[in-house]
Amino acid sequence: MQKNRTMFKMYLELGFDHIADFSGYDHILFIVALSAIFLLKDWKKVLILVTAFTLGHSITLALATLRIISYSSDWIEFLIPVTIFITAFADFFYKDKEFSQRMLRFKYFSALFFGLIHGLGFSNFLRALLGGEESIVLPLLAFNVGLEIGQIFIVGGFLLFASLLVAFLKVVRRDITLIAAGAAAGISLILMIERFAVLFAK
Repeated sequence: MQKNRTMFKMYLELGFDHIADFSGYDHILFIVALSAIFLLKDWKKVLILVTAFTLGHSITLALATLRIISYSSDWIEFLIPVTIFITAFADFFYKDKEFSQRMLRFKYFSALFFGLIHGLGFSNFLRALLGGEESIVLPLLAFNVGLEIGQIFIVGGFLLFASLLVAFLKVVRRDITLIAAGAAAGISLILMIERFAVLFAK
């Protein structure tokens, strides 16, 4: 029992550290692009989004870690910034003060579907850690819980910052959306070009 608790804690921390590590900023960019239209008062909608993203990447993370599916790491590394760009680009078309059902449905779908791609990106890191483990069920669960907690912290920090700008500096929410989405789209476009070049250099 104590061994399982220690293992769970270790992999939970690894999951948290992995999503919060700025060397893996592409996943952070996706989360920011996903939540760019929201403020702190919209936390319930954002929590559903983050959980949908976790559900998506949990599926492929488990399948890839168990070696049920195989894939090209280079293609996944290219597709991750593609998911960021599409999500950020969609934010430019958000104009309403309140959320349309169409926008929310797109957000939920993209969080789940693009999460499948990000899960394959996470699996490279996790598979390297699991080489000596007898069972991977508990580590997988703990790692995903750590990722979820890390995502909530990142999104919470972004939403708090955006809400403070709106409340105290009277910044227009759409301006925050455009700046965040524009930064995410610009960086992801650079990553797409770089990783596309890597694909065809081999």
